[in-house]
Amino acid sequence: MNSVKKVKLSEPVKADMISVKMDHYFHNAYLIDLPLDSTPDHVWQEIFNRTWKSSRHLWDRKLYVIGDKLRLVTADSNVDEKLDWVKSILEQTNKEIDEYNKDTENRQMQMEEELKRQSANEEAKVEKIKDTLQRRFPTI
Repeated sequence: MNSVKKVKLSEPVKADMISVKMDHYFHNAYLIDLPLDSTPDHVWQEIFNRTWKSSRHLWDRKLYVIGDKLRLVTADSNVDEKLDWVKSILEQTNKEIDEYNKDTENRQMQMEEELKRQSANEEAKVEKIKDTLQRRFPTI
């Protein structure tokens, strides 16, 4: 089973390596590209999107995964609080990844147990048929 890898900010985060630009689509907004330690897979991104979109802070910020970067789109006010929010979203996403991986592993184990039961059941039926054949057609 392949488990989904957790993703976090690439550390140490170096401020001079972070891209900050004005957003040309939203008035008074900035694009802040934070480096991630890896490019997240589709499952991680789906859980991440669900997590940040369920936040109560949607009115003044947006988050997007772009390759191995996390883009924060926001106004220049309360940046400290918004960076703490980003970290909390990443932490919550990774907690949900742990749960997802655990659930996936449990489902995999259940499927393997069911396959073993089916195989044992089939083997028993084959043996029963062979016994019937042996009684019906004994060797000379």
